[in-house]
Amino acid sequence: MRPNENPTPCSCQDTEPANSHVPKHALEELEKRRAEEYRQHLLRTGKENDVLILAPANTPLQYPLKGFRVTPMRPTLIPGLSLQTKTRALFKEGELAIGQNEKELRLSSNSLLKLNEMLSRVTYTSTIYHIRTEDLVYFSFEDHEVVFPIEIRRLSVPVLFDPGKDVNSQVTVVVKAFLRYKELNLLVNSIRWRYPKIKIIVADDSLEPQKVEGENLEHYLMPPAKGWFAGRNLAVSQVSTKYFLWVDDDFVFLNNTRIERFVEIMEANPELDVVGGQVESNSFFFKMNYEEGTVEEGGCITRVFHTHAPLPGFDGCFFADGVVNYFLGRTAAVRKVGFDPFLKRVAHTEFFVDGLGDLLIVTCQGLEIGHQKHSNTDKYLSFRQPSKWDSEAKMTHHFFKNHLKCMKY
Repeated sequence: MRPNENPTPCSCQDTEPANSHVPKHALEELEKRRAEEYRQHLLRTGKENDVLILAPANTPLQYPLKGFRVTPMRPTLIPGLSLQTKTRALFKEGELAIGQNEKELRLSSNSLLKLNEMLSRVTYTSTIYHIRTEDLVYFSFEDHEVVFPIEIRRLSVPVLFDPGKDVNSQVTVVVKAFLRYKELNLLVNSIRWRYPKIKIIVADDSLEPQKVEGENLEHYLMPPAKGWFAGRNLAVSQVSTKYFLWVDDDFVFLNNTRIERFVEIMEANPELDVVGGQVESNSFFFKMNYEEGTVEEGGCITRVFHTHAPLPGFDGCFFADGVVNYFLGRTAAVRKVGFDPFLKRVAHTEFFVDGLGDLLIVTCQGLEIGHQKHSNTDKYLSFRQPSKWDSEAKMTHHFFKNHLKCMKY
């Protein structure tokens, strides 16, 4: 097993280096932060673990078992191809290559050394353009045949968020508001008491909007009663920091509410996408048992109030598939999943259903926020509590969208 070859340096002709546009006094620190973000990017995308595994020659064929990746429609040498066998008189006279630049290639030689030299020059070229797919190569000698995969990937450009120097440049607090302005203003004041400079984004679809003002606060008005997940989408779409902290409009920051603790866990585990906390004593979390089912009937999801396993090195943190409505999200990862705007009234688990298998999630004890004590108005409850039609329409939506036979909460 050996690592893939390091990529060769690249250049852009007649173009100034990008760092020439950075003020000289800020360049060194910026490059350090960029290097760390790129390291985490490699960890998150799995590229840090890319290795070329050569199968042992006991077949007697040697070939790349894992880690051979090519760019679409670009000729690439297949590394490690060789024949490991004793020299004998079965090899044909001279060197012969039949089928060059075709689907099937036949090589022959009266010299094992020269045959392996020919194998070392064999290239693979995909003939159909696709940015993310695989192909299989069949490699045979006498009665021996092996099959190995080739990953075909279009190179992607990293998208990094500059985390800056403190929590104010790392995290944006986002909230969806509806009718409860008294509670919303109390929440904003509690945030400002603990974090005077952190950015707050409010997405508001109230029926009769009121002004919500404050330093570094953005208040986005939506069409009336547009919906819960539509508001989440709007709020998250405006985030420009690496992470966002999701809170409800009737939460309140406590003396022990610490955003930095969320960030510490996420930064130490670059593969994580969501870190959930607890609302007072409520540590709501769950995992989902999902079966694909048949093509005709669809799959089945059952929500179970358990976790998967502990997060190594962090006591009180456990892997889960869903968490409470108070969490730190990795902005880029959550945007890729998104919030389905069809879900207007009551929706939470549905986001985690859409993110199952794509978002790596943990729930952690001790990351606490308060919940204001209040009585919801009849008008608010009329929107919050779904009608029978809403519930039926929602399940119909999941049946089609998620190809489900059933969903059990």
